[in-house]
Amino acid sequence: MISSSLSIAVRFFVLIILQGLVLNNVHVFGVASTYFYVIFILFLPIEFNRIVVMLLAFALGLAIDLFSSSWGLHTFSCVFMAYLRPTLLRFIAPRDGYEFNAVPNWHEMGFVWFITYSSIAVFIHHFIVHFVEAFRFSEFINVLGRTLASTLFTMLLLLIFQLFSYKSNRN
Repeated sequence: MISSSLSIAVRFFVLIILQGLVLNNVHVFGVASTYFYVIFILFLPIEFNRIVVMLLAFALGLAIDLFSSSWGLHTFSCVFMAYLRPTLLRFIAPRDGYEFNAVPNWHEMGFVWFITYSSIAVFIHHFIVHFVEAFRFSEFINVLGRTLASTLFTMLLLLIFQLFSYKSNRN
């Protein structure tokens, strides 16, 4: 339990620093941004309490907002994503349910399950970020385009991360 809490804390701070110092400055064709820090929320163990996940998401979003000077944009998006996470996990649950201490990742849950889960969650997060940032219904098509581009870019980084984070069970 202590090692998993320590791992979560380290991941929290590393992602904040990575996003704040590097990824906030990466924009593809002036349209797509990456908000890679959302993997913190995505990879929390499935049985985590919704309130704990929302509090962690609040702290994560607030830290990113401090780096980005975005006045609550990322905080709102992270908390909203964290709030919807248990519903999404229930909606795409395997027939036999989840194993105890399951972590939602590609290697434990399978590629199709992981792509479904992460792409829906990332799309929701990115849509909220871009929609609140634009704050106009007249910009809906622009927001949708930026959301799709940012989701694809973030998903590409997420899949690359998953490829390099594979832990073999072989001794």
